[in-house]
Amino acid sequence: MDSRVPPDLRDGIRDTLPLLLGIVPFALVAGVAGVEAGLTPLQTVGLSVVVFAGASQLAAIDLLGRDAALGVVVLTVVVVNLRMLMYSASIAPYFRDLSARVRAGCAYVLTDQAYALALARYVGDRDRGTSTRRPYYYLGVALTLWIVWQAGTVVGVVFGAAVPDSWRLGFAVPLVFLALLVPAVSDAPSLGAAVVAGAVAVLGAGLPFNAGLIVGAVVGVATGIALDESGLGNGDGSGGGGDGTDSDPAEGH
Repeated sequence: MDSRVPPDLRDGIRDTLPLLLGIVPFALVAGVAGVEAGLTPLQTVGLSVVVFAGASQLAAIDLLGRDAALGVVVLTVVVVNLRMLMYSASIAPYFRDLSARVRAGCAYVLTDQAYALALARYVGDRDRGTSTRRPYYYLGVALTLWIVWQAGTVVGVVFGAAVPDSWRLGFAVPLVFLALLVPAVSDAPSLGAAVVAGAVAVLGAGLPFNAGLIVGAVVGVATGIALDESGLGNGDGSGGGGDGTDSDPAEGH
């Protein structure tokens, strides 16, 4: 790689490479799902560029394919991505010296993976008394993910458009959500949240504007919080939160 590239940027790119094994197939599914749901190739790619968040992007595609009201689609995406507020608040101190324009650009490419890798790097630097040029490491991670995600989505769109209608690839979306769900169910609160959210979403399938998904998400989150505060998350009845962590392997997102 060009020696003029900042070393921290190179480190970010290098540390991201193992993650691409999970990102690439997820991006391909997002592209295929958009075409399957009836979006044009341009609309699918545009949604990917604007939203850039795997789980919420697929949720939006699913709702758009079922002619849900635009307000419901936007609200669903916002709820799914609320964790980004916590990520932003946590990592913001490391970017406070940057201009507002640079911080806005960094916020756009914020994902689970970019947050986790960058925070670990910056906290490690602080503990060791060393320094990483910010935001180069973060951008090395985040921009690599963004480029690969968009490229994968485009390939998925091309592949999806070439598949005969009789093949019907709509099953890909629920399979991806199951792949995201299973590793995240690691304790009683997450299991309770998943079961309640799924049940409410199914029961609410007939709600106006296809609002069953958003209602299920809200009730599921509330259930998980209630179970965690009850002490079920740590198994000792002390009421503290559990030590399990949730992560979205494509979100970028």
